[in-house]
Amino acid sequence: MGLLFLGGVMAVLPGAAPISEPQPLSMSVQNLRSNKGALLVCITRSPAYFPDCSHDPDKRHLSVAATTAAIPLGEVVPGDYAIAIIHDENGNGKLDTFAGIPREGVGFSRNPAIRFGAPSFRSAQFQVAGSGVRQEIKIKYFL
Repeated sequence: MGLLFLGGVMAVLPGAAPISEPQPLSMSVQNLRSNKGALLVCITRSPAYFPDCSHDPDKRHLSVAATTAAIPLGEVVPGDYAIAIIHDENGNGKLDTFAGIPREGVGFSRNPAIRFGAPSFRSAQFQVAGSGVRQEIKIKYFL
């Protein structure tokens, strides 16, 4: 009975979208030290493939110009996601490190603290539900 009522309310709400309809996702990046190279962006729904989503069969992996302007990331179905970013300043398509410390900038959705290694999926996780989402991500440099 309650589900029928909820369905009836959803039917009369103007502009109400079904829960499974894809929603726009975008991000903006702060603290870039230069506009050189590109931003390597990984968007995933799976904790098992975070922060390197290269083997995630459902990943969205993008390379976009290094900029602080709003960056559209396309549409995604509602759910929980996490974003990992590498500022690939030299354009070699990977994160360069020295003694395990990133030489290029990194950032994550929800801007969790970065200590020894990448943050957990849970600390970077955000929800897409019902309307578009924009993540404001701060890039951090260690060297």
